[in-house]
Amino acid sequence: MKIIISPDSFKGSIQAIDAAQAINRGIKRFLPDAETILIPVADGGEGTIDCLIAGSGGKIISAAATGPLGTKLEAGYGVLEPDSTVVIEMARTSGICLLSADERNPLHTTTYGTGQLISDALDAGYRKFILAIGGSATNDGGAGMLQALGMRLLDEAGETVPWGGGFLGRIAAIDDSGWDSRIAESEFLLALDVQNPMIGPQGASHVFGPQKGATPEMAEQLDQNMTSWANLIEAKTGIHLHDQPGAGAAGGLGGAFLAFFEAKLKRGIDVVIEHSSLRQHLTDANLVITGEGQIDYQTASGKTPMGIAEEARKFNVPTIAFAGSIGKGIEQLYEVGIESVHSIVNGPMSLEEAMERAPELLEQASEQLMRSMFVKGGRFS
Repeated sequence: MKIIISPDSFKGSIQAIDAAQAINRGIKRFLPDAETILIPVADGGEGTIDCLIAGSGGKIISAAATGPLGTKLEAGYGVLEPDSTVVIEMARTSGICLLSADERNPLHTTTYGTGQLISDALDAGYRKFILAIGGSATNDGGAGMLQALGMRLLDEAGETVPWGGGFLGRIAAIDDSGWDSRIAESEFLLALDVQNPMIGPQGASHVFGPQKGATPEMAEQLDQNMTSWANLIEAKTGIHLHDQPGAGAAGGLGGAFLAFFEAKLKRGIDVVIEHSSLRQHLTDANLVITGEGQIDYQTASGKTPMGIAEEARKFNVPTIAFAGSIGKGIEQLYEVGIESVHSIVNGPMSLEEAMERAPELLEQASEQLMRSMFVKGGRFS
């Protein structure tokens, strides 16, 4: 029996590698002789660097950068072997994981630190990039990143506009005279897990603004500012970002890449799979177990469990998913290869308790899954 264990992180609770190890312990309690292959994954958010380095080999390079609210922090980026591809995870400099709930404010958060990491890697001679842009705390349309790379964003008086989505509407001119010329020599692949447009009801501000601290009134203001920013970009570049899929990723950062870089978009989970040994092991696997913190209708938009199940289905290998919480719309997942979804919460408990006990709950859930599938020597088929 060969079982591939390939979860994402359970955000705010347990990292992907720790989740995989907990599932493995549960399997081994009942099936000690099972062959288990641990391939933790990510879909473009927090943990993507670690998963890519684990799959391809490489190293982490430390670099100082600016956090989402302007404080200095020690971040860094990955370099994959053998082709020296740089992996930048925006969550490490501009991520919501860096802020407490009280600190979240997309009117002021910035992607400046993400641009600093790109600049640092360019200084080091690298020219091939993967940008993992999930998990952002920002809604600035990528303006901060552009400023870090030499773009001047000016108001009517010719003064530099402050950081944050709350100031996008004040930008009157884009001055690219100081734009880093090395960007034209480089390749950029964006790993993302959403396809939202830049503006409108399904755009960055209205869909993702609330989880970043925006009230309904703030979300409306942010969307108006983003519309002004998209109009300005179109006037400057001729590129219409307003309804372009993926332009709203990471609070509009995806749009900035599409407008000012030679960038390609790809589902984050597909990028990680390509740099892992998953396909190699699927050729003779019997079962795949995946999972993440919340599984619902949004999972079918290209998040980790869906991507893993789609890949496993190509090899006729069934996939089962664990979740901390199960929402509406999971029936969509049955059509892409997930056979069933199981909550790891085994009784009444608070969210805080469930998150704290995630390793224990995952271990117990995986043992019970094995017991239900292999009763008295029976085999799963």
